[in-house]
Parts: sequence; structure tokens; C-alpha cells
Amino acid sequence: MINLTEAAIALLHDLISIQSFSSEEDPTAKRIEQWFVEHEIPTKRENNNVYAFNAAYDPSKPTLLLNSHHDTVKPNSAYTKDPFHPHVEDGKLYGLGSNDAGGALVSLMALFTHYYDHPNPKYNLIIAATAEEESSGPLGLNSLLKTLPPIDVAIVGEPTLMQLAIAEKGLVVFDGKVKGTASHAAHPNTDNPLLKLPAVIEWLNNFTFEKESEVLGPVKLTLTQINAGKQHNVVPAQVDLVIDVRVNDCYSNQEIVALLQKEAPLELTPRSIVLNSSSIPEEHPLVQAGIALGRETYGSPTLSDQAKLSCPSLKLGPGDSTRSHTADEFIYVHEIEEGIALYIDLLNKIL
Repeated sequence: MINLTEAAIALLHDLISIQSFSSEEDPTAKRIEQWFVEHEIPTKRENNNVYAFNAAYDPSKPTLLLNSHHDTVKPNSAYTKDPFHPHVEDGKLYGLGSNDAGGALVSLMALFTHYYDHPNPKYNLIIAATAEEESSGPLGLNSLLKTLPPIDVAIVGEPTLMQLAIAEKGLVVFDGKVKGTASHAAHPNTDNPLLKLPAVIEWLNNFTFEKESEVLGPVKLTLTQINAGKQHNVVPAQVDLVIDVRVNDCYSNQEIVALLQKEAPLELTPRSIVLNSSSIPEEHPLVQAGIALGRETYGSPTLSDQAKLSCPSLKLGPGDSTRSHTADEFIYVHEIEEGIALYIDLLNKIL
């Protein structure tokens, strides 16, 4: 396992050094394919998604998907270090995508490689290193699921400090319109949409959803953007707003849309309703195995490719979510070492 861990960390160095913004992941997909070639594991590829099946794959058995992504966001302007220069300082491996979600990805690849030849596993294993997670693009995990056999349960590799995220909030983004009457600024106008904003903002700030989740808490509604007008002397016909709604597991996205469109004092149009909340029962053997290893359960407020899955899924991986998308992103080397060992111990309890 030591050599496998060292190889996984070396792979992460390589992945950091290769630019892999969402929809531009071809070079990292090739490097991931190379890993499996080196370990004599047959792989398949669809677009920039690389996947493989365990040697003893048996369609009659339930299937466990191991999934993480190899695309990244673009580095922000606050970086003081080269985002594509992987290097270790004080035990921290710096580089874009090191924490989100390179550490989890290479750890899951090491895990799959460790158990690839398991002679008689209780679960089939599929590893999927996928694209376009950061952009929720059309050619990521959601497209690959049409090719893969049915999935019974999944581990989604994201930075969770190796704690058990047994639920994750969904997301609906709304485009809102507060309508009024356009006019010259010099003339009276009793239907100025800008003057309607205080009441609308107050409603958005005070509105609460009745159902609260034990794991994920309440639905969170946040006004994130306001835009109106282009000339100083023209009252605009409408004010455009963007509203971010993080959905708990008590509601479907369709229910959230119906409720807000009925109650809100403005016109709301959802951009998408496919990013649903996700969860796995605490009594599931995978979760119980993690608890037995001293891991704690929690509900995650951040979105991942779990939203694309219809099966029970557990979000689990090395690294810290609060470091994701930050300047000078890093992951501790010991987090990867401990993550791989814990992943292996976890599956040892259920395989």
C-alpha cells in the first residue's frame, strides 16, 4: 500500500501540472488512462470520462461506484503561487485542484487499484474519473451514467476531512424579474421597479420553508445578484435578480419551484431543476462501516456530482471543503495518505 500511496501522490502532482478547466480535460484524462495502463487495468473512455470495472465484475451482484472529478475551476486573481506548479511546503501540496478534488480522485483510484483483483467481492466496483463537475456540464457524470450499468450505491470523492457526508443539499438557481414601467427620469413614474425592490428583498429575506431536515437543516434562500438600468436618465422597465436556493432532503426541486412561483412577489424562472438533494440512510452498511472506523456523519451544504445520482451516495474524501476554490489551494500530504488507508479499511468491512 505504501508504493500505491506514493504513486497516487505522484499522480496528483502530474494532474496539478496539467490545465484541466471544465470541458478542457482531455490531457488529464490521458494521464489518468496512463495510471490504469501502468497497473494493467483495462479502461474505457467516453468524452473526457475515464472508467473501469473490477476484474471479478458480476452483473448479478450489487455495484458500488467510486467517483470523483478531474476538472477544475479557473484560478482566481488572488493566487500568489503558480497554480500549475505542484510543490510541497510544510507538508502542504500546493496547486490548483489539489484539494478539490484531486486528493480524493487519486485516493479513490488507489483504492480501486488495491481491490481490483479481489477474488470474490460482495460488491462490483466501478471507478469513474469524470469531467465537467465544476460547470455541471452535459458531458460529465450525468452523460456517463447512461453508459454504465445500474449503480446501487456510490462513494463520491470530495474534500470532507474523511468524515461521512450522508446528505447533500440540492440547488435551484432562479432568474427573477421585478417589473415596472420604463420612463424618462424627469417625468413622474409611480411604477418604478427599483422602488419595489425593498419590499421584494424583505420578502426574500424573511421567507422560510416549513420543512427542516434533521441532517441538512432548513432550505437556504439567498439573493446573490441584482441588475437594472443602463442610463442615468431612464427608469428601467424591470429589475433582474438571481436567487440561489439550497434545497434540503425534505423537498424535491419541483416542489421548491412550485412553492416559490406561487408565493414570491416577483416573477421567478428556474434555470434547472436537475440538481437534487441526495442522501444515504445512516443504517446503510457503508455508513455503518465508516462509523465503526470512528468517522462522524453530517449534512453537506455544498453541491457535487452526487446531485446526478439517483442511488444512495456517500460523499467522502481527504481535504477540507473550505479550501476549495481559494487562492493558493492546497491539501496536506498526510491527508491523502490517511485517506487512502481509511478508504481501504472502509471497503474491507463491506467487500
